[in-house]
Amino acid sequence: MKIYRSYSFCFLALLLVSCGTENSTVNDQANSTPTPIPTQISAEEIARWEQRASNVEIVRDHWGIAHIYGSTDADTVFGTLYAQAEDDFNRVETNYINAMGRLAEAEGAGQIYRDLRMKLFIDPAEMQSMYDTSPAWLQELMNAFADGLNYYLHTHPEVTPRVISKFEPWMALSFTEGSIGGDIERISTQELQNFYGAGDQLAQLSNFSDNEPRGSNGFAIAPENSASGNALLLINPHTSFFFRSELHMVSEEGLNAYGAVTWGQFFIYQGFNENTGWMHTSSRADAIDEFLETIIEREDGVYYLHGGEEKKLDEKIITVSYKDGEELRSRQFTTYRSHHGPIVRGEDDKWVAFSIMEEPIKALSQSYGRTKADNYEEFAATMELRTNSSNNTVYADSNGNIGYWHGNYVPRRNQQFNWNAPLDGSNPATDYRGLHSLNEIITVVNPETGWIQNTNNTPFNASGTASPVASDYPAYMANNPENYRGIHAVRVLENETNFTIDSLIEAAYDPVLPAFEELIPDLLIITAVDQIAGPNNNNNDAINLPGLTDQVSIQSDLLEYIDLFRTWDFTASVDSVETSLAVYYAQQLMEAVREEANASGVNIYQYMANRSSLSQKLTALRAAAVELTEGFGDWRVPWGEINRYQRLNGDLVQDFNDDEPSIPVGFASGRWGSLASFGARTYPGTNRMYGTSGNSFVAAVEFGDRLSAKAITVGGLQSDPDSPHFDDQAEMYANGEFRDVLFYREDVEANLERAYNPGR
Repeated sequence: MKIYRSYSFCFLALLLVSCGTENSTVNDQANSTPTPIPTQISAEEIARWEQRASNVEIVRDHWGIAHIYGSTDADTVFGTLYAQAEDDFNRVETNYINAMGRLAEAEGAGQIYRDLRMKLFIDPAEMQSMYDTSPAWLQELMNAFADGLNYYLHTHPEVTPRVISKFEPWMALSFTEGSIGGDIERISTQELQNFYGAGDQLAQLSNFSDNEPRGSNGFAIAPENSASGNALLLINPHTSFFFRSELHMVSEEGLNAYGAVTWGQFFIYQGFNENTGWMHTSSRADAIDEFLETIIEREDGVYYLHGGEEKKLDEKIITVSYKDGEELRSRQFTTYRSHHGPIVRGEDDKWVAFSIMEEPIKALSQSYGRTKADNYEEFAATMELRTNSSNNTVYADSNGNIGYWHGNYVPRRNQQFNWNAPLDGSNPATDYRGLHSLNEIITVVNPETGWIQNTNNTPFNASGTASPVASDYPAYMANNPENYRGIHAVRVLENETNFTIDSLIEAAYDPVLPAFEELIPDLLIITAVDQIAGPNNNNNDAINLPGLTDQVSIQSDLLEYIDLFRTWDFTASVDSVETSLAVYYAQQLMEAVREEANASGVNIYQYMANRSSLSQKLTALRAAAVELTEGFGDWRVPWGEINRYQRLNGDLVQDFNDDEPSIPVGFASGRWGSLASFGARTYPGTNRMYGTSGNSFVAAVEFGDRLSAKAITVGGLQSDPDSPHFDDQAEMYANGEFRDVLFYREDVEANLERAYNPGR
C-alpha cells in the first residue's frame, strides 16, 4: 500500500484524472447471490410474536391515526412499529437501510459513498456488541422493535422489502435521534469520494433540493401569558414532507405519549404526554469539529502526530455492497481513524478527522426516556445524558414551567481557538476537555417575559428582555445569527398576555413576510410612474433618475412593477399578486448576489438586504417579472396559482405535474420569515412551485388538569393513494385549519374507525 505524504499532490492528480486508489481498495467484486435470501422464521419466533400481539390493541381514529395500547412498554413498542409498517413500510425500511449504509443495495452504485459515510460510524458488529451491554429494559424495547416489524412482514407476505428481510434488535441503535439531517450528513460525499476513491469516476445520485433552510419553530407560553392560566406549547417542525408519522403510544406502565415519530423509531420525537411537552429545533450549538492530522508513513502503517508522539491510525476495511442490475456486487475500502474520529477528506498535506457524538445507547435511552418524564425535574434528568446532539429543546409542562436548552451535547473546548474552522489535531490543546454540564449550556427557565421562542435562530433573543446574554457563554455555544422567522416570532409573542390554543395557532400562522420589509423599501424610493414618467411616456423609454447614489436607468414597465408594492402590507395569501412578484424577485436577487456574499463571508440574507446595489435589485425585479410572464402569461399572478401542494402517490420522491390536481397554499418559504413554512420550487416540466418541506406535523398543546391539543399533519397519515387517509388532511393543511387531538381513550373510542390486534 502506498500513501501520499502530500495530499495536495494527490488532489491535483485527481483533477487531472490520473490519481489512483492509494487510500482504498475499490475493486468490484460480484457476490454469489444476486439478492438477499429471506431469513427463515422459526415456530418459536412466530409464537412469541403472536403472544405479544395479543397484548396489544391498535385503535385507528377517523383520521387513521394509530393509538397503540399495550400492557407493557415493550408491548406498545411492538404495536407501534407494526402500525408504522402498515402505514408506510417503505419509509420505515428506507430509514434503516440509509442509517446502516445499505442504500446502494437498493439503489445502485450511485449511493456507494453515501453508504461509506454511514459505515464510518455505524458498524453492525459494534452495534451488536452495544446491544449486548445495553440495560435490560432497553434490550426489551429493542427486541419489541424488531419483533413488531418482523411480525408485520410475516403477516404481509405480499410486501417485499428492498433490502432488510429480517430486522434485528441492535438495528435500533443505528438510528437513535430522528433529526431531519443527522450529524453524519455534514460530511461531503464528494470529498469522501475524492479521498477514499481517488480517480473513481462514479457519479453519485442526488435528489432535487428546494434549497429551503431546514429547521423548525418552537414556542412556549407561561401561565401568566395564557387566558386559562395554563402553560402552552407550539410544536412546529419544518421537515421534508411525510418524514414523520403521527401516533399515540400508551401502556399500563405509565407510557402515554402523543406526537410525531420518525418512521421506524419507537419513541415520540416531538410531542407531549399528559404533563410535559417537548419540541426540538435544529441547533447551531457546536457539536461537530474537524481536526487536521499530520500524516507520517511507516513500514507498519500510517501514523499521525499528537504532541510529541506519533500515534498509529486505526485501519479498518469497510465493505459496501451495491446493486448492479440483477447482481449484488461490493467494494472494499481501507479507512482510517484517529482519536478525534474517522478520516473523511484531505486538506492540503493534512488528513481531516471528523468528530461527532457517538453514544448510541445513551442517545436511544434519552430519546425514549423523555417521553415518560412526568415533570420538569424528570425531563431535565433525561437531558443530563447530553446526547441530543443536533437539537435545541423547547419545553412546557402542567405545573406551569417553560424551558429552553440550546443544544445538549456540547464538548468543552479551549476558547483560544477558532472552532468554526478545522483545528490543528497535532496540538493536544485542541482536544476536548469532556462535556459541558447541563447547567453550563445556554438555558432559559421560566423567564420573566412569560414566553420562549426558537426558530433555529440566536438563543440570545429567546425570551426578549429575559434572554441569555452572549458574553456569559463561549462563542462556540451559539454560532447562529438572528433570522427572519426569529424576528417574526418575537413580534407575535412579546405583547400578548391572553393566549389560547387558537390564538397561539393564529400567531404561528401570522402571514407577514419580514424579509420584504428590508428588500422592498429600496425599490420604493423611486417615484411613482405618473410622477416620473409622465402621461406621455408610453413607450418604455429610459428614464434617468438624478440624485441616486447608485445611478440606474429605469423604464416605465419596471416602474409598474415597483408600483405594485406601494400599498402592500408584506403579507402572503393565495390571492396576493404582490407575494408572487416579491418571492420571484427575492429568488432572482439571491442567485445574483450569492457568489459575492460567499466571497465576503456575509450571511446571504444580510447581503441581499444591506449590500446589494439598487441596480442589482432592479435587475432582479425585472427578471422576476419576465420569469412570471413566461411561465403564466402575465407577471400579475396570484400566489395561490403558483404555490401548490400536490401528492400523487406514496413515492419517496414525487414527480410533480402541472396537469394533475393540486391545492393552493397561502403561506411561503421560511427564508422570508414565514412562520408557517412551505418550502416550494419548480421542477423539470413545471411552471408552478410545489412544496416538499416546511410545516409537516404541527400541534398546539395546553397543559392543565386535562390536556387539550389541536394538530394537523401534511396531507394524510397513509402512503397508499387508495386509502381514505392518503390526503384527507390536505385542504385543512393548506388552509391552516387544525383538528382536535384525541388524547383520552373515551375521545378516541367516540371517533373510532377500527380497533384490532396486530396481525388480525
